[in-house]
Amino acid sequence: MNISVTTPVRLLTLACAMSVFSIPLPSIARVGATTATQASASSWSAWGGEVGVRWNRELLQAIGISLQAPTQKLDGLSWRQHERFDVPRAGSLEFHARNGNLSEITGGSLQARGGYVLDLNDGGKVDLTDFRLRPKADNAMVLELVGSDGKAWFYIDRLMYELINNNQTLAVQAADLRISAGLADRLGHPEAADWAVADMTLHSEILTAGTGGQAPEGTSTHWSGEAAPGGNTYQADLFMQTFNAQFSRCNGCATGSTTGQVVFTPSSTLRNNVNNGTISATVPADPMGTSTALYTADIPWYQKFSGNYAPYGNDQHPYLIWNLYRLNADGSIDQIGRSGAKHAFLTTNQNCLDPAQSSHILARGCSDTYATGNNDSNSDLGPRSEIIPATNEWGRCGSIYDTNCDGVANSSPNNSYSQRMISLETDLTTPGATYLFESWYLAREDINIYNSMATKTLGFTKSGTTYSITGNVNYKLGGAIDRWVDPVTPAANAKNSEIISPEGHTKVAVKAVDLGGGNWRYDYAVMNFDFARAVTSGAAPNLRVIHNYGFDQFSVLHSPGVTISGMTFSDGDQTASNNWTAATFNNSVRWTAPVDPAPPAQTPPVLNPLNWGTMFRFSFVANAPPSAGSVQLHVAQSGEPAAYDATVLAPQADPIYQTGFDSPLDGTGN
Repeated sequence: MNISVTTPVRLLTLACAMSVFSIPLPSIARVGATTATQASASSWSAWGGEVGVRWNRELLQAIGISLQAPTQKLDGLSWRQHERFDVPRAGSLEFHARNGNLSEITGGSLQARGGYVLDLNDGGKVDLTDFRLRPKADNAMVLELVGSDGKAWFYIDRLMYELINNNQTLAVQAADLRISAGLADRLGHPEAADWAVADMTLHSEILTAGTGGQAPEGTSTHWSGEAAPGGNTYQADLFMQTFNAQFSRCNGCATGSTTGQVVFTPSSTLRNNVNNGTISATVPADPMGTSTALYTADIPWYQKFSGNYAPYGNDQHPYLIWNLYRLNADGSIDQIGRSGAKHAFLTTNQNCLDPAQSSHILARGCSDTYATGNNDSNSDLGPRSEIIPATNEWGRCGSIYDTNCDGVANSSPNNSYSQRMISLETDLTTPGATYLFESWYLAREDINIYNSMATKTLGFTKSGTTYSITGNVNYKLGGAIDRWVDPVTPAANAKNSEIISPEGHTKVAVKAVDLGGGNWRYDYAVMNFDFARAVTSGAAPNLRVIHNYGFDQFSVLHSPGVTISGMTFSDGDQTASNNWTAATFNNSVRWTAPVDPAPPAQTPPVLNPLNWGTMFRFSFVANAPPSAGSVQLHVAQSGEPAAYDATVLAPQADPIYQTGFDSPLDGTGN
């Protein structure tokens, strides 16, 4: 086995987006062979097939809904663990297609065989046996789910769709099933209106085929790095266009509880850069909403295990992560929640400026949404530890989806709390605190990681065993650390510095607070965006990521004679056993990660390193005011350089003493 330490040669970025589906599909019930007949213009219709439902059962129970055992469901679950129901060839769903994708639903309906009966907390029932799917009258891209009483107690949006099997199948690979306002009111949970409570799929046979089933002839793909007109180059630059967060479930929540583990999940919309020789805003009215890339590259969007494709010879796709931060009343910041990595699988290519080649490639100006339900899918979430963040390469070999490295997907080991963003109730109810939710897309060769992420301010209100989110406002591109300390125009006694290297991006921000009596509190936030010195073996498509650690030590240089006290550390998990330990040494304050007494092979003996997508806070009190000073981050994996320095603010009683670190820290505090 050849072991290599991966040091990327390009700064690639954080920008995931809606991915492409190519995994083998579940078989579709067929009564007999049919041939799609040509219809006029772009009118299409589909009938038969099967529909799948994966309920968020914990959320249903929390708002007062119990599911009876389903009737007439098909044997086995789908790849994404949906319960499956037959759709008979009776009636059809009518739609238009454009550039190989569904563009609007125009009429008709489909009816399932079997379904569910829902017991409600008011003693009543909602009978969804033989439920129907029909277009919503006022929205061409929303379906209503109609029960046996003829009422639409739920609706379906965020459809992720494609035409597959040589345009013989309309495949909706994911969609959010949302609760109606009427049902939410009936349950006594009006705040639950529009919550996503299930994920749905539909695979239906094409009955009549119109035009628009394929991309127009003459369209071509422009990968990152290819030559563009005028001696320019096509470049990838993916934007986070918008997102919203939702409560998903809680482990241990009860009325009056404080120790429950709360899960929140976003619905996140991305957009590819719009530029084609002229600079224009991709996300208007945002300072970071305009790309510097004059010509937009297409972005590959291939579902894991779907095959090896250009331009990288593998099933490359973007990823999505999300984080939660608490802005404390004393002015400090803590990261109190972080998700695993969502593997994207399909892009619907909405509102494109260039025709999309397929639902596996995001073209110029195209938008797509990964919705709450499929961001909460056991079969699409994996550990961040399997990804080299600066290159956005996934180590499929040995991953949770290919444990024996045979190239064949094994079932997901996740449960409904695995890889989710979990925050403790006590972190959500801190007096005087406000909160920032952050959502990122990561796409390979993205030239700007910061416009591929965004934040919103929000708050939380508990009702029974659920948390409703208030706010969801003040959308802004960029990371939470830049909202805590503006890197361009920081407040007094604050500074935000960036460390850029071929191994990734890190930011160190500090606020110094005058406590009076000559004492100052220093709060340092270190955000590892996409830095990792990864140890790997093999190569794509059989790449194995042995580990992708970031940093294991943080040190602040101070002047001689400065007194340091009150050293604290926060990683946001409220687990004291993995906290970094603080010590003063040779005119510096140092925090060091705990040591693993029995580390795995080829793995540094470090526990709880500061890995990518993660923020740690380091604080202390000093009897000296802030001045320009040095901090240092030691890399957990051996290699060159051993550490990275940054200039921020530090206790500098003697302004002349700013010589910096004589030598890099060795990871042990010496």
